[in-house]
Amino acid sequence: MGDFKVIVRNNGPYRLEGEGITICDQEGRVYGLAGRTVVSLCRCGHSANKPFCDGTHNKVGFQSECQAHELPPPQAEGVVTERRMIEENPGESDWCSSRTA
Repeated sequence: MGDFKVIVRNNGPYRLEGEGITICDQEGRVYGLAGRTVVSLCRCGHSANKPFCDGTHNKVGFQSECQAHELPPPQAEGVVTERRMIEENPGESDWCSSRTA
């Protein structure tokens, strides 16, 4: 298997580079990528071709600069935190975010 890389472009999309890119929707259906080895995914939320980038971030003035950093270690199995609940159940985030500490 070749190298696969995801690049977070400042003020732009996520750029996926590598052989054998597979992108699926929530139900597991695969998007046809016609053999592309480079694909850009929308990060601004305004693309007319979601989940793919169509360059609209330039028109809407999307701004987001990211610098690589280390993630904290993963939680132990069976340990459920509020943050993990949000990550694993994004549709439930309203419930989680409305809770007080």
